[in-house]
Amino acid sequence: MTRNTLALLVAFALGAGSAYGQEGTAGAGRFEVGAFPGGAIFFTESGNGTEPNFGNYALGGSMTFNVNRYVGVEGEGGGTVGVRQNFTAAETAFVNQRTPGMWMYHGNVIVNPLGNDRAFVPYATGGAGGLTMAPWGDVDALGVTTHETYLTGNVGGGLKWFSTQRFGIRGDYRFFAVRNKDTAPWFFGNENRFGHRVQAGLIFTY
Repeated sequence: MTRNTLALLVAFALGAGSAYGQEGTAGAGRFEVGAFPGGAIFFTESGNGTEPNFGNYALGGSMTFNVNRYVGVEGEGGGTVGVRQNFTAAETAFVNQRTPGMWMYHGNVIVNPLGNDRAFVPYATGGAGGLTMAPWGDVDALGVTTHETYLTGNVGGGLKWFSTQRFGIRGDYRFFAVRNKDTAPWFFGNENRFGHRVQAGLIFTY
C-alpha cells in the first residue's frame, strides 16, 4: 500500500513538473490576438499604365486560432490611410495628391513548418477576402466618389518571436492580387491590380 502510494505521488509530481515546464515555454497559445499599428502597402502600376503606382500607410488587427502546432486559421481586418504623394496617371501629373483610403478584410490559413511551440516561429500564409476603397479626403480628382469593393487574394509569410508564452512580436509580408470590375473608378480597379504590404505588430496569446 505504501509503495503504491509513493509511486502515485512520484508520477503526479513528474506530471505536474512536465505540465509546468510546458506552460513556461515561449510559443504560441491556442489563440493569438495581433495588433499592427505600423506598416505600408504599395500598389504597382497597372498593365496598360493608366492606373498609377502608389503607397498608403497600413494598420490593422488579427485573430488566430491554432488548430495544432502546425496549422492555424486567421481572420484579419484593418485599413490603409491615404497619404499625399506625386504620381502620373492617364498622362496627367498629380502633385501632392492624397490617395484614397481603404478597408481590408481577409480569412487566411497559416502554416508553421517548424511548429509554433518555440520562441521563433516562421510561417507561410494565404487566403482571400475583400478591399473597399473609400472616398475619404480630397480624392474627387481621382474619380473616387463612392465606396467600391473588390475581391482579393493574398499569399505571404513572416516571423513571430515570443519573448514569453503570452507575448510576442510579428513581422508580416503579403502579396495581394485585386480583381478588376466594370464599375471601378479610372484611378484603381479597371484592371487587375497587385500590391505588397509589410507590417510589424504585437501578439498576445491565450
